[in-house]
Amino acid sequence: MIRVKRLYKSFTYAFRGLVKTYKEEQNLHIQSFVGLVVIILAIVLKLDRIELSIIIFLIGLVVLMEFANSAVERIADVLKPRLNNYVKEIKDIMAAAVLLAAMVSAIIGILIFWPYIF
Repeated sequence: MIRVKRLYKSFTYAFRGLVKTYKEEQNLHIQSFVGLVVIILAIVLKLDRIELSIIIFLIGLVVLMEFANSAVERIADVLKPRLNNYVKEIKDIMAAAVLLAAMVSAIIGILIFWPYIF
């Protein structure tokens, strides 16, 4: 049985995390802006449903990777005094994961948008 009060609390915590991360992460602002521009462009160019779905999925992937990066960075900061060198490596690896997701998304986006623009 679903406990409505517990479910409400769960959504409240999730929303709080969303707002906190959005306020504190500059890259998330950039990614959100670019994502919004891409969605508007997709609508203006009348991408088909599959292409639009892929674009939305890729935007979501990059944003999710940024949230994961933010969470791992916070966890790593807690360990900082004990594992200083590893903390830097962990943060670099997570930043690379976000970058890779963004680069793959950009390449796929170019492949999708190319025929509509040229």
